[in-house]
Amino acid sequence: MEGYKREFIQFLEGAGVLKFGDFTAKSGRKIPYFINAGMIKTGDDIAKLGEFYAKAYFDKFGAKKAVLYGPAYKGISLAVSAAVALSKKDLNVPFFFNRKEVKDHGEGGVFVGYVPVAGEEIVIIEDVITAGTAIRESMEILSHLEGTKVSATFIMVDRKEKGQGEKGAMQEIEAQFGFPVYSIVDVYDIIEYLEEDPKNEENVTRIKNYLAVNGAKA
Repeated sequence: MEGYKREFIQFLEGAGVLKFGDFTAKSGRKIPYFINAGMIKTGDDIAKLGEFYAKAYFDKFGAKKAVLYGPAYKGISLAVSAAVALSKKDLNVPFFFNRKEVKDHGEGGVFVGYVPVAGEEIVIIEDVITAGTAIRESMEILSHLEGTKVSATFIMVDRKEKGQGEKGAMQEIEAQFGFPVYSIVDVYDIIEYLEEDPKNEENVTRIKNYLAVNGAKA
């Protein structure tokens, strides 16, 4: 496993973002592990997370500028942290996020921050994709920005699960909307990391059993 992947998984565990147990995903699936970006709650942790997103961004986009979009609510801090980390590497990109309810006073509207204009590319910054539900919601919101294009989504973890059919959720998103989804790590990286310590045997077994049912078919 690449060193940065191990470092990232250790970071997720240490920050309480990666948890094991019994949870329900947004898709309604009962899952044996959970990635909760809402557990990022200190300046050091959000700064570190932004650095991982920035690394992934540079790996895939180089110095190309795009507008970062963070879906409310968890995605807001993710997009901001990525923008700050990129700026520290001399790439100054704008960011924005949505309101859950449209504001009918002041400046009004559904978006806060920079509002992309025709011809600009948008990158969605999310935590995970399980069945693709959250990304489809984001695409519905972003469809109101005429002339813009979503060019990629960056996430923390690819859960390698089925989407609405037997194919992977990420592959379904890519096929439906025409842009790639990049992850810092995937569930098999997490399994490999856990298998290094025998005390994790139960969690490894539960995740593998879950993937046997809900994992994407190649």
